[in-house]
Amino acid sequence: MSEMTMGETRYLIVGSSHAALEAAAAIRMHDEEGSLAIVTRDRHLPYSPTVLPYVVSGRSTPEQVLLRDAEYFSARKIDYRPGQSLVAVRPAEHLVQLEGAGGGELRYEKLLLATGASPVVPPIPGIEKASYHVLRTLDDAIGLNKAIGATRRAVVLGAGLVGMHAAENLAKAGIGVTIVEMADQLCAGYFDRTAANLIEKAFTDHGATIRTGRRVIGMMPHDGGTTLALDNGETLDADLLLVATGVRPELGYLADSGIATDKGILVDDSMQTSAADVWAAGDCAQARSFYSNAKVMNAILPDAAEQGRIAGMAMAGDPGLRNYPGGVPLNTYHFFGRHAISVGSSRQPENAQVETRFDEKSGRYLRACFVDGRLQCIHGVNEFFDGGVMAQLILRRVDLDPVRERFVAQPMAVGRELMSQLWR
Repeated sequence: MSEMTMGETRYLIVGSSHAALEAAAAIRMHDEEGSLAIVTRDRHLPYSPTVLPYVVSGRSTPEQVLLRDAEYFSARKIDYRPGQSLVAVRPAEHLVQLEGAGGGELRYEKLLLATGASPVVPPIPGIEKASYHVLRTLDDAIGLNKAIGATRRAVVLGAGLVGMHAAENLAKAGIGVTIVEMADQLCAGYFDRTAANLIEKAFTDHGATIRTGRRVIGMMPHDGGTTLALDNGETLDADLLLVATGVRPELGYLADSGIATDKGILVDDSMQTSAADVWAAGDCAQARSFYSNAKVMNAILPDAAEQGRIAGMAMAGDPGLRNYPGGVPLNTYHFFGRHAISVGSSRQPENAQVETRFDEKSGRYLRACFVDGRLQCIHGVNEFFDGGVMAQLILRRVDLDPVRERFVAQPMAVGRELMSQLWR
């Protein structure tokens, strides 16, 4: 780890999660010697945000969730520089301005922005006076873990996967937890109502209270905690409040850079931005959707890794580079010993053919959506199939009409059968 305050590097990666690490690995596959620095505002070695719920629950220690150790970077001649924030990018000069211990100006030849995203805090009246937690960093998880011990009543705002993971941990700890969600169902971005109802029942069976279709209209401190006012007149008292209402990239460091942005940093199919020698990948990048030419945010781990790999290959000039095929959402979710998975767009095309099956006794549910015989999306609860195989069936636009009945009956087996035939 470097003490430099100024310097230069051939490859500069800003960020330290999956997109950044995959980019570094791709660069080193093609260029073993070019100077490579990874700069991150995080003070820790790399870790995955997806494992933070296990730190919250205490199942894992912070040391157990690290993705790479110092020896990994040393062996690959990577200068890993934690605790430094990116405050400005000057593409015309090939310079960045860093803040923190050892920060300063750093000159680059090739730059990757893999700066991720930060929690969105909704503009609820009184929230600025409330004590609340978010869950995005390892420090957030450590803080939440410490807070659980003194908590009797908790409220989780937001029923995406982050909020639901945290709510499960709270319920398992014997804490009275209420989930408040503006949408009329849980996990609306991933599952339909039937699947959401199965997830909701698992939570209520374990003592959680669900308030869907409800909005918080005010907050005020109360007895060391927070009182929340809902739009139906109900009030909720919480010793612990978790805000899990989504994330968005922080792009203030791009002010005056000339790099094009929308909701995120706009990139082409090699992850290059509008500026020469600057790429972006992961949760801060806005790239082409698989389903249209629209540029979308697709903040999921597999996509971040794929984008990072493509960006690294492009930066190193790897002739094996293939263009980004477009984002296909893929999310897996484990809750109270059950399993749910969602692959593909949550928006159903008007001309889609939808196949479902549901066994209420076992709680097994599957929903698959096809257009012209091609899979568009598939999700299930307590229904096991390989998400990576399903994503490839979508990306490769495989015609499933000849096997559709078998596929719906046995997606795991038929998906692997097709994989053995087509993945050559």
